[in-house]
Amino acid sequence: MSVFYEKFERHAGGEGLKGHATHYCPGCGHGLVHKFLAEAIEELGIQDRTVAISPVGCSVFLYYYFDVGNSQAAHGRAPAVALGHKYANPDSVVISYQGDGDLASIGLAEIISAAQLGTPLTVIFVNNAIYGMTGGQMAPTTLMGQKSATSPEGRTALMGQPMKMAELVAGLDGTVYVERVALFDAKQRMKAKKAVLKAVKIQAENRGLAFVEVLAECPTHLGLTPEATEAWVKEKMLPVFPLGVKKDTVPEPWFHLEKPRFDADSLLAAVGASAELPPRFAAGFPTHLGGTDIALKLAGAGGDGAQTAAMLITRAAIHEGYDATHIPSYGPESRGGTSYADVHVSADEVLSPASPHPRILLAFNAPSLAKFAPDVAPGGTILYDSSIVKNPPAFPEGVHVFGVPFTEIAVDLGKAMVKNIVALGALQAATKIFPEETFRTAIRLALKDKCALIPLNEEAFSWGMRAAQPPEPSQGEAT
Repeated sequence: MSVFYEKFERHAGGEGLKGHATHYCPGCGHGLVHKFLAEAIEELGIQDRTVAISPVGCSVFLYYYFDVGNSQAAHGRAPAVALGHKYANPDSVVISYQGDGDLASIGLAEIISAAQLGTPLTVIFVNNAIYGMTGGQMAPTTLMGQKSATSPEGRTALMGQPMKMAELVAGLDGTVYVERVALFDAKQRMKAKKAVLKAVKIQAENRGLAFVEVLAECPTHLGLTPEATEAWVKEKMLPVFPLGVKKDTVPEPWFHLEKPRFDADSLLAAVGASAELPPRFAAGFPTHLGGTDIALKLAGAGGDGAQTAAMLITRAAIHEGYDATHIPSYGPESRGGTSYADVHVSADEVLSPASPHPRILLAFNAPSLAKFAPDVAPGGTILYDSSIVKNPPAFPEGVHVFGVPFTEIAVDLGKAMVKNIVALGALQAATKIFPEETFRTAIRLALKDKCALIPLNEEAFSWGMRAAQPPEPSQGEAT
């Protein structure tokens, strides 16, 4: 069975000549590299073990052509995705196929980390000295004086020198084989074919990480014919990127990793969890708050405990058998301004974790209240710390508003840090989102390793409940 699909469905639905042609421009080096890689996979008999990783760039549609396992990666992240596949399935042969704008620029940290780690992978690095797919911008490998969309007068010293990835990667301890090859004539193509085969074989035999840099042609952005582009690679690129083996210290096979287990009992044991379900107290989903998906937003300054309170609400919902999500947002404004968490609780499945128009807002400081109160959905509920917010803003009409002195109550109890638990008590009393015991159980479970703190937190929760009065629709003022 050929490694290439019999026809490429992306092109004309797989019909006619287009169903047998790739998307690459005439004279592009990617087509030859694809051919060499497919032949290596076929010769080694590893098609059913192979996983190809293609990120953003000219290689983005690799999965339309190769009949192997395929994963699409975000720009530059192919090595990280490749490592995930390798550890999840140690017998797989994982090939990270990347271009210069991808690997040497946005993905530089990922390739350096993977190369230093040395886990057996095969990296095919296609260097055509330009951002080929996205408009011909200057790449890390663009030559000095070479014109591009972002260096229209040519690359200068102020833009940095071309990045020599093969030499850089060869200097790391984790790599075992590094070679730079080219495609501009038959002799170089044969060398490239052998290098690709060797790089794949080294991984298939569990010997280490292999890296092959291929100097490839890009006639489109050079504005030359395919023949003239071949000459350009030979005359212009070789002096900067000399060909040859940069490292060849292939060891004996050493990578023998036990396949990970995915059964639930093993996973629970690994994190110290139990399969025993927590008790449930809710008679049904709190549809009185508006439908079967309730959005909440908790906001405050750093140290206010909004994120912890959000996590406790999420866990309480999960304990009751609902789907729940917690998305924290830590911005530079979190010290003195407002950071927030979005929480969703759904009877079925949370379809979007963001809460741009929350049904419930829990605000711990004035900036948070001012920022998010206008977004609360009609008929919703706002709870804020009245011991901090002395001059609350006007609130949307029809929204139920509770000013509760979270901080004052917590300080009276002897520990200001429990103001977020006071807020949860107020939330329960004001909205009846969950039964009282649901929250208390979530608090006890969260503090199971700090049992001495449970009585204080339960008392804080009780005081929060007592401090929240029955809701009244707002008329632009706080209750």
